[in-house]
Amino acid sequence: MRDSFGLSDQGLVRKNNEDRFFTSSAAGLCVLADGMGGAQAGEFAAALAVSAIREVATAGPPSQALLEAAFLEADRRVRAAAESDTSLRGMGTTLVAALETPDGVAVATIGDSRCWLWEDGRLVPLTSDQSWANEIGRTLGLSEEALSVHPLRNALTSVVGVGAQRQVQSRLVPVHAGSLVLLSSDGLHGVVSPEAIAAVLSQDGPLLFKCHTLIETALANGGPDNVTVVLGRI
Repeated sequence: MRDSFGLSDQGLVRKNNEDRFFTSSAAGLCVLADGMGGAQAGEFAAALAVSAIREVATAGPPSQALLEAAFLEADRRVRAAAESDTSLRGMGTTLVAALETPDGVAVATIGDSRCWLWEDGRLVPLTSDQSWANEIGRTLGLSEEALSVHPLRNALTSVVGVGAQRQVQSRLVPVHAGSLVLLSSDGLHGVVSPEAIAAVLSQDGPLLFKCHTLIETALANGGPDNVTVVLGRI
């Protein structure tokens, strides 16, 4: 990656920040995790997951298979930590990452943190939320208005470290030089529309400016959750 930058904010409602991220232009790697669990367990799960991706995904030639292996190791580490400490039982985290490879950008996800591609003036989602609303509610034909107030609207169907172990959702995406890869926690895309995100990314300026503007936009919309954004320029 030519450059990368990430930024996280506690938001205006939450008492602590359970989001964690990592970015390295040299390694061509961007990672974001949104933790969940009692006490400090959520942030611990997120930190464990990000650390695993950072270690495994940079341990060999970059590839989609290596990124998938890193996700499986992240899940193993979170589960092992929860099993060894009763105060951490039930902790988990979403996880999304993008890794630049010789054949394109490998993207992997578990949960509802997202990866987007900004290319040729268009914002394209590269991941699909693993959530009740997306996988069940919409297939039942519920309207977006009904989903917005449904009691299960925030329930996740897949989480790192919790429940049945699932196959990592991943893909390899060809990209053009100069394109942007965006990772976001739901503190951003839960309150900021894709159109508003695209408007920020279309502006001139460094990645630092774009990240700050996205965070400020989420806070201006109430900032109900931790909000994290990571940008990488191919």
